[in-house]
Amino acid sequence: MAYYIVIALSQRRLTLFNNGKPVRAYPVGVGKQLSPTPTGRYQIVNKRPHPGGAFGAMWLGLNLPHYGIHGTNNPSSIGGFVSKGCIRMYNHDVTQLAGLVSIGTMVYITA
Repeated sequence: MAYYIVIALSQRRLTLFNNGKPVRAYPVGVGKQLSPTPTGRYQIVNKRPHPGGAFGAMWLGLNLPHYGIHGTNNPSSIGGFVSKGCIRMYNHDVTQLAGLVSIGTMVYITA
């Protein structure tokens, strides 16, 4: 399976694609104006369940140090410009996503 992820910051939406076709879409919270989520092409380089603190149920680290896709202990923040640059997801959504993607999955973050 050729999964990849596209995160549209303006829509605050993460879409999982398989072989070019969208298979799942999730609402996300993204970076604030003073700490925006960086656009670009990245890869998932690690997965860590229950990372603690504000990172919720799962951490999917990107090959951009200190940035990742993660759960949250503040579900009301999903859908907003709220983070220090990371992509926040509902805990059940990020857990589902983590079960579908592997280390090396490409992540494209667009404005």
